[in-house]
Amino acid sequence: MAVIRPFQAWRPARGLEQQIAALPYDVYSREEASAVVAGRPLSFLRIDRPETQFDPSVSTYDDRVYEKARELLDADMREGRLVQDPRPAYYLYEQTLKGRSQTGLVACASIDDYESGAIKRHEKTRAVKEQDRIRHVDACSAQTGPIFLCYRNHPAVDALTRRVRESAPDCDFVSDGEVRNRVWTISDPADIEVIRRAFAGIDSVYIADGHHRCASAVRVGLKRRQEAGTWTGEEEFNYFLSVLFPQDQLMIMDYNRVLKTLNDLTVDEFLARLRERFRVTKSLTGQAKPDRKGLMGLYLGGAWYKVEIPEELVPEDPVAGLDVSILQDQVLSPLLGIKDPREDARIDFVGGVRGLEELERRVDSGECRAAFAMYPTSIEELFAVADRGLLMPPKSTWFEPKLLSGLFIHRLD
Repeated sequence: MAVIRPFQAWRPARGLEQQIAALPYDVYSREEASAVVAGRPLSFLRIDRPETQFDPSVSTYDDRVYEKARELLDADMREGRLVQDPRPAYYLYEQTLKGRSQTGLVACASIDDYESGAIKRHEKTRAVKEQDRIRHVDACSAQTGPIFLCYRNHPAVDALTRRVRESAPDCDFVSDGEVRNRVWTISDPADIEVIRRAFAGIDSVYIADGHHRCASAVRVGLKRRQEAGTWTGEEEFNYFLSVLFPQDQLMIMDYNRVLKTLNDLTVDEFLARLRERFRVTKSLTGQAKPDRKGLMGLYLGGAWYKVEIPEELVPEDPVAGLDVSILQDQVLSPLLGIKDPREDARIDFVGGVRGLEELERRVDSGECRAAFAMYPTSIEELFAVADRGLLMPPKSTWFEPKLLSGLFIHRLD
């Protein structure tokens, strides 16, 4: 069973949602974050990235930076820009981008479910990336950016969601990237019980996005337990802020690869080496966007090629059989010497939301030599990998739109 419980969210005061809610902290460089905050003084990014309040000479990881985050958060709460709801509730959070909507349940998930494996992961985390968010959550005594979770559809939750969405939302605004955001509160005790009981019967919940934020939230919760000495399990630090989406609401986008080297191979030599493993044909219709699993697009030397993976190269293993794994195992590692794409500076990754034009731009500018356009990993593939306790290669999934920070805040104290 999964413990998914309501909570008393802190939220932007009515009418301030558009000014406060912000894209996640990790989509910006320090310079980009500073520019956003300069133009939007109420943006929650100033709390998520408090180094924007300091001269560039001050390290992002200076103790004063985390103290500033708590100071700014407390001020917003004290001065009424953020307001706490009067009673525990669940929330519906709908995002619409280019005519497509996804609606998830905002709630708190259990750190014990993460530790036991009831909340399943598919990506390896790095301690150095966790440490920054551990310090941020601990200093603020709050989780400010939700973890993106998913689950297999449940008819009772689906029906409740449809009914709630027929009512007027608490807020309705458009954020960066022309994303429409709507929120509803679910506070009726009967509705709360329907949701609680539904998730009590769900065996597995999956992390779709936010592995590092999730691991950090769990580490802070475990730290608070140790500091408390005695605890009941009901304390807020035992739970972390999440948005849970049923699988039919999610669209995983392609996560494409751009290569800064051909490992001293010419264009013709690289194509010849590829043809030893794959069926490679030049596209006669312009761009070669893959339309099915087992097909990749290649932009090389100003032209697009279709790269088809033969069935005999696809193992039954749920990880090794992913298109991104086959590209890594058959091309990046043996032909180009890129053994660890997570660390190798010769490869970069481009989210599908930026389109194939961005791949062309990166290659045509001379910044990169080649680009591979990938068919998106499916939600079923994600479930299969996580259910086996396995890990996907880095940058296997791209979710869009991004969940906004500062729209829901979960205090730990």
